[in-house]
Amino acid sequence: MDKVDGQTSKGTPMKSDDKKLRLLITDDSKLLRKKLRDELENLGCEVIEATNGKEAITSDLESEPDGIFLDIVMPEVGGIETLQVIREVSPDVPVVMLSSAGTPQKLMQTLKMGAIDFIQKPYTKDQIFRAVESIRKIKEKNLRKAAAKESELKE
Repeated sequence: MDKVDGQTSKGTPMKSDDKKLRLLITDDSKLLRKKLRDELENLGCEVIEATNGKEAITSDLESEPDGIFLDIVMPEVGGIETLQVIREVSPDVPVVMLSSAGTPQKLMQTLKMGAIDFIQKPYTKDQIFRAVESIRKIKEKNLRKAAAKESELKE
């Protein structure tokens, strides 16, 4: 792959390591999941899907994704409840909320709960690209913190 201005020739952002970002998409809309999966895979990400909050929690525990795209309005367990559980079990995983029913109150609530972004549907490719870059930076920061902690323990 040829590198051009920090991207591969296909427009995929270069990663600091060769490991793909593993991202979990949680949305009850099959069409949205397909569209978002295609966009994330074009950005060089590995994608896991969940159709509701209950599946998202299970996938988070089993797959340990690098980041999560989480719809707010879903059957069984909604996005806000899912975010609350994910924060308890995986406090460092970056979560991007997606919603077509976004209100300023929900936006503030999810950001206070630790979501890194709130994207209103319909979203743009640029919004998804920026969210992926934010997730990548958080992952790199978390890896540096873990490495520093590990080296402290060895001393």
